[in-house]
Amino acid sequence: MVRTLLLKNADMLVTMDAERREIKGAGLYAEDGILKAVGPTEDLPETADKVIDATGQIVLPGFVNTHHHLNQTLTRNLPAAQNNNLFPWLQAHYRIWAKTDPEASRTSTLVGLAELALSGCTTVFDHTYLFQSGNKVDYQIEAANDLGVRFHASRGSMSLGESQGGLPPDDCVENEDEILADTVRVIDRYHDASHGAMTRIVVAPCSPFSVSENLLRESARLARDKGVMLHTHLCETLDEERYTLERFGKRPVEWMEGLDWTGPDVWFAHAIHVDDDEIRLFATTGCGAAHCPCSNMRLASGIAPVKKYMAAGVRVGLGVDGSASNDGSNMLMEVRQAMLLARLQLGLMPPEGPRKHALLPVAHPLRENEWMTAREALELATIGGASVLGRNDIGSLEVGKCADFFTLDLNSLHFAGALHDPVAAVVFCAPQSAKTTVVNGRIVVEDGAIVTMDMVPIINQHNRLSLELASDL
Repeated sequence: MVRTLLLKNADMLVTMDAERREIKGAGLYAEDGILKAVGPTEDLPETADKVIDATGQIVLPGFVNTHHHLNQTLTRNLPAAQNNNLFPWLQAHYRIWAKTDPEASRTSTLVGLAELALSGCTTVFDHTYLFQSGNKVDYQIEAANDLGVRFHASRGSMSLGESQGGLPPDDCVENEDEILADTVRVIDRYHDASHGAMTRIVVAPCSPFSVSENLLRESARLARDKGVMLHTHLCETLDEERYTLERFGKRPVEWMEGLDWTGPDVWFAHAIHVDDDEIRLFATTGCGAAHCPCSNMRLASGIAPVKKYMAAGVRVGLGVDGSASNDGSNMLMEVRQAMLLARLQLGLMPPEGPRKHALLPVAHPLRENEWMTAREALELATIGGASVLGRNDIGSLEVGKCADFFTLDLNSLHFAGALHDPVAAVVFCAPQSAKTTVVNGRIVVEDGAIVTMDMVPIINQHNRLSLELASDL
């Protein structure tokens, strides 16, 4: 990281601040990874240790990915899992993922994080819950540090095998005492609660059908004792809803509420199959949601009620989800898909709002608030994601916040004819690779390429390990 950094002459800079300023001919100045000035180029310092001329480019706050499974880059596009919904898809993968050793874990983490950085993502939450074959979350934290991406790592877990009524095979789960002990170790060693922290730890049992009630309660107790956040999958599919109804006599949200899993320190992945009362519960207790549109479509899981969440005041961010259910790690693609999927839902469901509007077409001005706009989708990926992760130091370009941002070339072929509104073009047009991505004042992507490490040998190693893992299929 250079001590001082200046970006100047951007055609457009999107701040995502409280006024949602979009500034033409703008730039920013940072010292030691913290923004000291954001505004018109003529108002900024004239020089710095590193100067980026962003002429012809748009600058946006770095995207915040609120749900991922980085090790799954090793099992993208497996034939046995191409046309399955969640439960059989998981059963096709569990034992392969359990073979992820330290080398495979580091390599897959680097591949996923590099993909994300190329799509403008600067902060990543990863949900790893299989720690067999010597794998530890330490290897992922080391990889993220080497690449230069801000990382929220999870010490996830699975403890409920098939013999106890869970979904995963017994040989893929861990002892609960060992899970909790290692979680304490990871938090004590790596969690950084300070402003601008590059590494934080999250307590993240996998799902209602792979951990016990005891582990969920103890995980919540541990997280609150240590002052870290809580995360799990919830309400992803109707199969999960049937599971909790048959096993506990409760819908997933009610069941989790009874286990102390609501509050501003909690966010859930997917949260698709919820009713209006459950949405109000999320809003009143402060729970957040990670919306993963591409994965939800890929696995035929359903459409999350994101506009309802937003209207109710629920914190919502975006996640690319696992690279074996997406099968990519592209945040800009997820932003576009979030907008499009919300619009698809608008055409499928009965009209929302006052009944007097029920017969009006969806394009009628009285129904304009039902539409997901391009700027709303960008908010989900930036300040929305920051809020979900409990951070007030990222997500927007403002003085005092972290120097996390990326740029796109507006003069590319893919934006031709769309510059009537450059900000909306970022979402409406096909997703582009970042020209520059900066995290904490450090350049990670320059001229469209990862510059913090040589990715060619990593890709080659990753492909070899991927084929070896699935070789017994």
